[in-house]
Amino acid sequence: MANNEAPCAAPEKWTEITLLPEWEEEFYLVYTAKKHGKWVMLKTLKPEYADKPEFKELIEKEFDVRYNLAHPHIVMINDFEDVPGLGRCIITDDVYGDSLDKLIKENKVTPEIIEKLRHNLIDAIDYIQTNHIVHHPIRPERIIFTENIGNLKLIDVGFDQLNHMKPADVSEDIYNYGCVLSAALDAVEAPDPSLRKVARKCCDPDPKKRYHDVQDLHLALEGRKSSHLLLLLIAFLAIMALVLGWLTFNKIS
Repeated sequence: MANNEAPCAAPEKWTEITLLPEWEEEFYLVYTAKKHGKWVMLKTLKPEYADKPEFKELIEKEFDVRYNLAHPHIVMINDFEDVPGLGRCIITDDVYGDSLDKLIKENKVTPEIIEKLRHNLIDAIDYIQTNHIVHHPIRPERIIFTENIGNLKLIDVGFDQLNHMKPADVSEDIYNYGCVLSAALDAVEAPDPSLRKVARKCCDPDPKKRYHDVQDLHLALEGRKSSHLLLLLIAFLAIMALVLGWLTFNKIS
């Protein structure tokens, strides 16, 4: 018997493409969409820049820089391809949620969010600096807490890579981190006095009075100081020297 059933149509690759006006960047538009049924996000040049060679080069370079980044608190890039009706797009993981800026304005900052700024955000900044990534300033609107789960994701990260970071760039990151932390603390009940102190030092107008680097800042956030670690290291080496001396003496004896 002949099979008269029509063949099933292949599922559409791109569906539910929706513009996110609140995510708009200077040169880019951002969309949420489904690719083969899986939610992703799309970043593409605005129409007025899409055909200009210098902006095509800009988005290609951003893709090249960010493609190899791998950190749990930085939005990950998956691909760079043509999307019907949009043109060439950077495809990223779905990190739809609320920005820290929105949470601050709506008085929805919680102690859990403060803790994620204390640990997750500083880890992401450390990773960026370690890899010498040139990036936009760290600001509340570039920090996303994902829908439902509330994971911290730093977006709009990286458009160039250098051989090393300049001290001024490191200091600027520390300053901006202090501004972010201070703004979040202003929006939460009973802010931690020790974090207030850290934020104030980060935001000192004199760069020489800020934390020297992200490692020093990280220690301060953990309530430790590099001098304490140095004393522990000296104590450890002293103990090892005594043990080695004792073993040598017993061997001779």
